[in-house]
Amino acid sequence: MQSIPDKIHFIGIGGAGMSGLAQILVELGREVTGSDLNRTPVTERLESLGAACYKGHHRENVQSPDLIVVSTAIPEDNPELVAAREKGIPVIHRGDLLSLLMERQKGIAICGAHGKTTTTSMLATVLEKNNLDPTIVIGGELTEIGGNAKLGCGDYMVAEADESDGSFLKLSPEVVVITNIEDDHLDYYGSISEIEASFKRFLDKVPSNGLAVVCVDDPNVCRAIAGYDKPVITYAVNSGDADYIAREINLNGIGTIGEIYFRGDRLGQLKLTVPGKHNLANALSAVAVGRHVGLPFTQIAEALRSFKGAGRRFQLLGEVGGVKVIDDYAHHPSEIEATVQAAKQVNPKRLIGVFQPHRYTRTSQLYDRFGRVFSGVDEIIINEIYSAGERPIEGVNAGLIVRAIKKNSGKDARFFITRDEIVDYLAGCVQPGDMVLTMGAGNIWTVGVELVERLKENRD
Repeated sequence: MQSIPDKIHFIGIGGAGMSGLAQILVELGREVTGSDLNRTPVTERLESLGAACYKGHHRENVQSPDLIVVSTAIPEDNPELVAAREKGIPVIHRGDLLSLLMERQKGIAICGAHGKTTTTSMLATVLEKNNLDPTIVIGGELTEIGGNAKLGCGDYMVAEADESDGSFLKLSPEVVVITNIEDDHLDYYGSISEIEASFKRFLDKVPSNGLAVVCVDDPNVCRAIAGYDKPVITYAVNSGDADYIAREINLNGIGTIGEIYFRGDRLGQLKLTVPGKHNLANALSAVAVGRHVGLPFTQIAEALRSFKGAGRRFQLLGEVGGVKVIDDYAHHPSEIEATVQAAKQVNPKRLIGVFQPHRYTRTSQLYDRFGRVFSGVDEIIINEIYSAGERPIEGVNAGLIVRAIKKNSGKDARFFITRDEIVDYLAGCVQPGDMVLTMGAGNIWTVGVELVERLKENRD
């Protein structure tokens, strides 16, 4: 294993993928520094653990580290990256660092267009609750470990693998889970066939004594594993043609129940406290991997029953005066569709959906599909696009989605430029029995947080 040097500096340390790696290095005893545009609860937590976090990207932040870590989001003209290259300091991608850390243990990598964070969190909970002490790196917060990462001394490392920029191909895990494959990140890949080819290359990295666990509800996944000659376990919730299947599925309020079978044999009942058929599918992959590492189904099911969800994944921000406020990271049409279905499962009197499109490129490529996934929402609110650092594209704005919704469902979506306007509007119109569901990968979650506070103030 290549050694990790003593002093490491992260450019963009507060990011979902970077912060977890920084925490692991702190816990390994390394001297960690980092910078980010803003101070956040994430950077504050890292500082409490012993990292030094600077606000803003400045040349002087790069003092004398042995190594610089960047993500794809960091441009070449970033002043800290420029300074590092001038000083001859080695620079690696966060995917390379994750690969180095994975060499310490048996790697279990979870990838897919949707469900990565929840699935990784479920599996981490299963291993943690059963005292296997895994190292964990997740793209979201997990209550079980009090954050998005944890250094473990057991045999396994559970990590979310990022396909968005191809960096998951840097990893060499023993077990790979593929939740689904979709036409996302087309700005990087160009076509769905290129995305499928990338997943095939990732599967090829699994050793002959390893395992691939894949969801065959997805036809793109089925194509990716066609001709695959290494050990594979399949799972499905919409088909009976898989190794692991769920039957007698009961979608009841905020819970989901299913009878689990493995190759025709009943294993037992699985009860989840998170809603949605998609979460039952995520749980099936955790069952498959859990049994692969030697855990009995009963212990896996008990751990999954305790799973309360991951941060920004159908997260209840509060309930005030009979109004539930839920936040979800959904930012792709398929994710929105699954999230809306889960929300309808709770049976609110009125479902108010608040969506903030994420990236100009994604909006330009998928706006018509976005227009078809809000039919189950009673009132639709669209915020302006969250750029995520992208340059604007002429003619691409949230109005494309507003018009697509009108064309596909006949519904008139309300458009607000600012989040403050959305909070003001919602605070004046919500009624007992309503559910407000904020969705998006940007900062739309702040609408939910501020709405809860406003509703509390209005009651006082």
